[in-house]
Amino acid sequence: MNWKLKKFDELTNMELYKILKERTLVFVVEQDCTYLEVDGKDPFSYHLYKEDNGEIVAYLRILPAGVSYQEASIGRVLVKKEYRGDGIAEELLKKGLDFIQNELKETKVKIQAQDHLRKFYNSFGFQPISETYLEDNIPHVDMILQS
Repeated sequence: MNWKLKKFDELTNMELYKILKERTLVFVVEQDCTYLEVDGKDPFSYHLYKEDNGEIVAYLRILPAGVSYQEASIGRVLVKKEYRGDGIAEELLKKGLDFIQNELKETKVKIQAQDHLRKFYNSFGFQPISETYLEDNIPHVDMILQS
């Protein structure tokens, strides 16, 4: 299993298909949430993912400053159900933050986190900057990391 980081136009059709399939499985089907998962931001983003036997097992999207917020952002963070609990999420987020800080040279990262993951993101230094609110019927909180 190895990590890949690609701009949108570097993804093959099959890689993009697999990424969108896993995102839809987690964020639409598993979370029983009807919303437009393909939101128009992918072409402006970097896509970090890990494959195992041709399957996407972990993924996140890195949005440069100005795409979602003034700050750089991370979104669509997922680990396939069968791979959860093995530390892959921590490895995924570390790699994403490393890219933002060392390659994009950004010092602030803003996220819209599902509230039940607040402690996870807090362990990386993210601090809440909003009250909990409902987004697509799921409790969320805005958080920021400043290095």
